Amino acid sequence: MLYTNPVVVSILVMTILCLLRFNILLSILVSALVAGVMYKHGFSGFEDGLASGFKSLLDALADTTSTLITGMKGNLETSLSYILLGALAAAIANTNLTAILINGISKFLSSNRINFILTIAFVACLSQNLIPVHIAFIPILIPPLLVLMNKMGIDRRAVACALTFGLQAPYVSLSVGFGLLFHNILKKELENNGIKVELSDISSVMWIGGASMLVGLLLAVFIFYVKRRKYENTKFEEQELREVEHARNLKMTRKEWAVLGGAIAAFIVQIYAGSLPLGALIGLIIMVIFGGIEYKKIDKIMDNGLAMMGFIAFIMLVAAGFGSVLRESGGIEQLVNFASSISGGKLGGAFLMLLIGLLVTMGIGTSFGTIPILASIYVPLSLSLGFSNAAIILLIGIAAALGDAGSPASDSTLGPTSGLNADGQHNHIYDTCVPTFIFFNIPLMIGGIVGAMLL
Repeated sequence: MLYTNPVVVSILVMTILCLLRFNILLSILVSALVAGVMYKHGFSGFEDGLASGFKSLLDALADTTSTLITGMKGNLETSLSYILLGALAAAIANTNLTAILINGISKFLSSNRINFILTIAFVACLSQNLIPVHIAFIPILIPPLLVLMNKMGIDRRAVACALTFGLQAPYVSLSVGFGLLFHNILKKELENNGIKVELSDISSVMWIGGASMLVGLLLAVFIFYVKRRKYENTKFEEQELREVEHARNLKMTRKEWAVLGGAIAAFIVQIYAGSLPLGALIGLIIMVIFGGIEYKKIDKIMDNGLAMMGFIAFIMLVAAGFGSVLRESGGIEQLVNFASSISGGKLGGAFLMLLIGLLVTMGIGTSFGTIPILASIYVPLSLSLGFSNAAIILLIGIAAALGDAGSPASDSTLGPTSGLNADGQHNHIYDTCVPTFIFFNIPLMIGGIVGAMLL
């Protein structure tokens, strides 16, 4: 029965805890222990007496913890990448480079509302690939532009969609920057579950996810949020106007040039070597050698990098351990057989997998951390339904990405809200989460199903 299946119960526990806003890291750990105890201890562990039952329970907890810790090594490279990327972003934030670049870009922003929004989406894309600062650029770029957006009558829901598109679509579809991280995790977890693929195999199908999101963006910008929307100018906007004037006087110094050179070097190395940790490390070394990072401030930069990305890195480690526990629990085969029997074939199976992925990622708030959990279930299920390797890549990749847009706990929604609500006129749920959920998750679901059926 499904209610005794350790995989089903642990996933439900994790999703409920996350939706209740319980700490994500602790939610995954608790859920992993639930799966392990159900497998090793079961519901009848106290039949031989209370003392014996408690000893058996403690043994099950210890064994599960050991399995989880062993499985965590599967995401060591990814976690190191996150920490080094955090240091790289902290080094960039320690200079005026981002403000100077954004000030330069803002001069080219069109007075046409649609062109303005699409330019914002393009800039957001660069934050995932060329200069991997993730959401750190938003509090610098967006607040000063609120005055201009108000004057033009731009609906901030369209800008929220543009920012979320730029934060998610590049890593879903391109093996560069954060996309290299996402695709490497996907590659590793597929191999852990018996399917050997190359990065080129992943990028050759995951473009479907990016294209699906592009459709959603265009629908939001050209059709649904094209009308003018009125916002009031507040004291905040007046202050931002003064700060914009100050930013115009900033100039590139040796420090900014050194940081820019390090960022470009990191980008080039990761492309040619296929290693994000190596690229980030070389970028940091170049910044130190040429004065982009002051020698006496290296510890501070690394601390800031850990503060920025360390928690996500640990989530990735624990998620890999959780996946290992699920694989060992013995519940996956039972779940696969049940899902195969009710799916009604490939079409139903694809829809079921993507729907579950949406719920899990909405709860966790990170598509990167969802892959190890989903792959352990979806690979055997997809194989039993007769999907090709290319279709399996697409299903797991999109299932993990589903829910990142629209999740109240995701960086892809929290980042845009932090900038657009700087003056208190943008609601996180109704102006960011709901629009991004509708315009990205629905196209991703359709693209994933159609793509999987055709591949």
